[in-house]
Amino acid sequence: MNDQNLYARRWDVPALKAGGMVALVFAVPFSIAARWAADSRDDSGLAVTFTLGAVIGFVLGAGCAAWVQRVGLPLSHGLVTAIATYSAAQAVFIVLRLVRGDDVNWFAALFNLSIVSGAGLVGGLLGKRLRAKGFIPSTERTS
Repeated sequence: MNDQNLYARRWDVPALKAGGMVALVFAVPFSIAARWAADSRDDSGLAVTFTLGAVIGFVLGAGCAAWVQRVGLPLSHGLVTAIATYSAAQAVFIVLRLVRGDDVNWFAALFNLSIVSGAGLVGGLLGKRLRAKGFIPSTERTS
């Protein structure tokens, strides 16, 4: 068996892409808003609210990937989706901060990665639970 077949059976790439897009659409705008609210320092409660919105966005994206994957690895798909999406978005944000000459809080980026990993795990569990309860994505239903 070659590595390409093993890779193809391990990861459902369309599911990862679908979950990543959901996470980008829902989590990244909330992340940007949370950063803006934290920088303005007028209302820290608003920053917390936006941060919770971002975490929910990562749960949704991870749950989507876990639910639509077809290789029997919902938790792995949820975790990879959340971590990869966060890492890609965070890399862009860090580059922008460095280009502007701003400081980068590396500890905060790594701490937030742990929160996002937890969101990915929760999303993976929710996607697994949906399948276990018989909710099947429309792409897999037979007429």
